[in-house]
Amino acid sequence: MNDTDRNLVEAGYDAVYSAMPASPTLQRIWREHACGLDFPEEFSHISFTTIAELRRIIGELRLSAGGALVDVGCGMGGPALWLCRETGATLVGVDVSAVAVSQALARAAALGLGDRAGFVVGTFASTGLPDGCADGITSEDALQYAPDKRSAFVEAARIMRRGGRFVFTAYELDPARVAGLPVIGADPVADYRPLLEAAGFSVDVYEEVPGWPEPMTAAYSAVLAARETLAKEMGEAAIGALAVEMSLTLDRKPYRRRVLAAATKT
Repeated sequence: MNDTDRNLVEAGYDAVYSAMPASPTLQRIWREHACGLDFPEEFSHISFTTIAELRRIIGELRLSAGGALVDVGCGMGGPALWLCRETGATLVGVDVSAVAVSQALARAAALGLGDRAGFVVGTFASTGLPDGCADGITSEDALQYAPDKRSAFVEAARIMRRGGRFVFTAYELDPARVAGLPVIGADPVADYRPLLEAAGFSVDVYEEVPGWPEPMTAAYSAVLAARETLAKEMGEAAIGALAVEMSLTLDRKPYRRRVLAAATKT
């Protein structure tokens, strides 16, 4: 991905994150079709992560209270902050969007977690964090957007202590279907296991998440159907960025499946 494309992607993320808190329609659609009506509103997000999945992630992380958790591609920090609260871990969230990082910091303070949850601007391949600082790493439905996935896993291994656990959900990409597409076409990976193993992880769990792809299809279709209302709430830049991605996804079907992986740093 060149600098021009990267700047466009970051601008799109910033527009969406700036506008989402002011859009009750998008929040309603996401609760109804994506994350579930039982997901606490104060931890809202725009991935497909459910409370049941977060509980599974806690079990796979095996973190002790006070352990160090890093969430990469954290967005506005909702799932990461829920994990921080439930596990008693300290948290650093990393995201490419400065707007998302600012919102996540404000949420941490509002939730009373500001003393052990911080957020920084960074990328999958360059978090800016010290070697061996993490007892656990998570990422929710974001790794498919990494422009260099091999470097992303190498960076995760660098910041992870030996024996630490990397637990994530992500979408496997069909290389034939993403050729020429922005962002997801840059480095399509159909199976993350070889990259995890090459980076120094032992893969313990790798499985398709039940229910795929209905939540994505339903949520994306509902957003596109409500575009006029969403444009009024969010502005054209934000809904335009969402609509392009969602339309391409529904049309091209670039994802093989949504998977949950848990791997140990060896």
